[in-house]
Amino acid sequence: MPALATPPLLVIAHRGASGERPEHTLEAYRLAIAQGADFIEPDLVPTRDGVLVARHENALSGSTDVADRPEFADRKARKKIDGVWIEDWFAEDFTLVEIRQLRARETRPDVRAANTAYDGRFGIPTLEEVVALAKAEGERLGRPIGIYPETKHPTFFLHEGRHLDGTPIAMDTSAMLVDALVALAFTDPARVFIQSFEIDNLRRLRHTLMPRAGVELPLVFLIGDTSGQSDPTTTNFGQPYDLVWFAAKGDDLAARYGALAATVPGFGAATHYGELVTPAALSALRGDVDGLGPWIASLVQASPAPAGAADPRPRLGASMAPWLAEARRLGFAVHAYTVRAEPPYRFVDADGVEQAPEALVRQLAAAGVTGVFADQPGLAVGVREALRLEAASRTSR
Repeated sequence: MPALATPPLLVIAHRGASGERPEHTLEAYRLAIAQGADFIEPDLVPTRDGVLVARHENALSGSTDVADRPEFADRKARKKIDGVWIEDWFAEDFTLVEIRQLRARETRPDVRAANTAYDGRFGIPTLEEVVALAKAEGERLGRPIGIYPETKHPTFFLHEGRHLDGTPIAMDTSAMLVDALVALAFTDPARVFIQSFEIDNLRRLRHTLMPRAGVELPLVFLIGDTSGQSDPTTTNFGQPYDLVWFAAKGDDLAARYGALAATVPGFGAATHYGELVTPAALSALRGDVDGLGPWIASLVQASPAPAGAADPRPRLGASMAPWLAEARRLGFAVHAYTVRAEPPYRFVDADGVEQAPEALVRQLAAAGVTGVFADQPGLAVGVREALRLEAASRTSR
C-alpha cells in the first residue's frame, strides 16, 4: 500500500463520469478514463443466475427503464434491504439475458437534465465488461487503469435476502468478485481496490477469501454518516448493516470481528460509523483494511443549514474531522466521496458563501486525503495537475 496511501491524489470516477453520462454504463466509464481518471468504480450486484453487474443498487427502477416494460411488471416486489423496506424491481430476480434487455437512465434528472438525452441508449455492463474496458483503454493509452468495485449489500445477498419466489439468494458476492478477478487475470494490487460499507465481508476477504485464491488486494472500509443521528428504519447510511444482522442473530461478535469488538464499547447492533473512527477503533481496523472511504460531509464536519436559512445547503465545519490525522498516521489510504460539481451539491461557509468544487478538492488534498471519488473526474484531474505544477514550481525555486 505505500505508493497508494500517499500523495499524489488518486482520482476515482464515481460510477464512471456520472455527472456527464448515465451512471454505471460503459460510456460513463470510457469518458472518465478519457478525462484522466486513475480508477473507475463499478458497484456490483448479482443477477438471478449469479453474474455480477454494475448498478448502484439492486433496485432497478431509478437507473433503468424496467418500470416501463410490461413484460416485467410481475417482477415488482417489496423487500427489506439493510433494514429499510423498498418496493421495486430487483436485479437478483432477473437473469443476465433479461438484464440485457433493460436500458440505462439518468438517476438525477432534476439536476442533470442534459444527461437525459442519453436515456435508453446504453445497456447495463457486467463486471467482465468493465474489466475488459479497463484493460483495453489502459493498453491504448499506455497507462494503467484500475477498477474500484464495491460489493453492495453483502449481508443481504448472502444471509438475509430472498428471491421473488421466496427462495434464499445465498450468494457470496465477495467470493464471486475474487473468483471473477482471478478468472479475468486482473489481480494486480495496484489496479484493484475492493470497498464495502460492511466490516464482516472485508474481514472475510482479508483473512479467508483472498488467501484462498492466492491474491492480496487493498481493501477499503466505507464510512457513512458519523453523527450517530441517522434513523436506521429509513436509511442504512448510519451504521454497518452486518453488525445489525449478526447481533440480532445472537452471533459471537468477538469471534467474528476480532480486536474491533473488544475496542468499541457496547459493540453491536447500535454501533454507528462515528464510533468506528476513534483512535482505538482505527488501530483495530488497520489489521483488516488498508483504506478508509469517508463521506465528505462527515470529513469536513458539515452541519445542516440553520432553521429559516435562505440557502438550504450544508454549512462547512470550522475544521476537518480530527480522526483524519490519526488515520493518516496509521498509514490508511483515505479516499473521500463524492465531489460533485452541480450547485445543489456544494457546501457553503458560515457566511453563506458557496464553495467551488475545485476548492473542495484542494481542501481535501491539503488535509491529507489521498484520493477523491468524483462525478466529474475531469474536474478533479485538473485540480490534481494544478497542484503538481504548483509543487514543482516551489521546488524549482
